[in-house]
Amino acid sequence: MGDEASTPPRLPPAWFKHLFWRIHRWLYRIAGERVLWTPQSRRGWGAMHLTTTGRRSGRQRSVILGYVEDGSNPVVLAMNGWDEGRPAWWLNLEAHPDAVVRLKGRPEQPVHARRMEGEECRRLWERWVAVDDGLDALAASRKADTPVIVFEPREVTTDRTV
Repeated sequence: MGDEASTPPRLPPAWFKHLFWRIHRWLYRIAGERVLWTPQSRRGWGAMHLTTTGRRSGRQRSVILGYVEDGSNPVVLAMNGWDEGRPAWWLNLEAHPDAVVRLKGRPEQPVHARRMEGEECRRLWERWVAVDDGLDALAASRKADTPVIVFEPREVTTDRTV
């Protein structure tokens, strides 16, 4: 996604983006969902807590991600802070698509991650463009495409909880 050839907005250095999200995760451990927000905020997108299963370690890994909603399903972009490469959480989900999300004001929800394709992907990309008008230029600045991921509710089975 993101074929528009305009100049991308200037981004902070990678070290700053990584530090920012580490601090956000630390604040989440201390303050819980108070550091999350909903898409109804003035930003037009929300912040959610995602717990995945590590693809190599098998241990639980957590991250805070921005999302928009498609009905009641969170939709995220696997964009690694607009740096090159795929984010670790997406690589984990490719290996183990079952995860847990926490949205502000809602209990933890077991979900299944699915990469969108075709028309569905274009439609959800446009939902993001509606809240971030620089999105196409940012995506065009990367060598790789930017996967659009939707998290759909799933039933919890007794043999696996994440």
